[in-house]
Amino acid sequence: MALMDIRVYGDPVLETRTKPVEKVDEAIRTLVADMHETMKAAPGIGLAAPQVGVSKRLCLVDLSAGSDPARLMVLINPEIIAEEGYQKEEEGCLSFPGVFGHVERPMKVTVRYTDLDGTEREIEGDDLLARALCHEIDHLEGVVFINRMSPLKRRLLLKAIRKLQRDGQWEHRPGEGAEERA
Repeated sequence: MALMDIRVYGDPVLETRTKPVEKVDEAIRTLVADMHETMKAAPGIGLAAPQVGVSKRLCLVDLSAGSDPARLMVLINPEIIAEEGYQKEEEGCLSFPGVFGHVERPMKVTVRYTDLDGTEREIEGDDLLARALCHEIDHLEGVVFINRMSPLKRRLLLKAIRKLQRDGQWEHRPGEGAEERA
């Protein structure tokens, strides 16, 4: 397993729709292991393949932030098939270090996905799990969480990020080896 660089906002891979995973093979299993290690080290409760520079429709969610390995969910080619209600809570993102904002999401979602064994499954999530699933699936669509904020809040955040970029404080680290996996 290897730690991967997490791409920060400004990297085009974060705003590009991903390609479906065609086959669950050893390369995908290795990518999942590396992403899991990276997510735990960050630490985070979710990580999508584009966040490590890989344009594949694959994400991880672990509400225990790595403290309970049994809670890790690997979602390959996930799609939201049902949603209900709404919640508006604060979110952050590993690709937006230090940036937080309130985002409206469904209160409950049902997601169809393929697991690491190649079996199609469905999961229902509510509250924080629904939020995490939606957030990570948005990444696979090329949508970052600030796109879900009010236009005024988004403009203010983008202005602050551009200043950090100009001052060299918004580090853009290209992920080594990511292009070979894309």
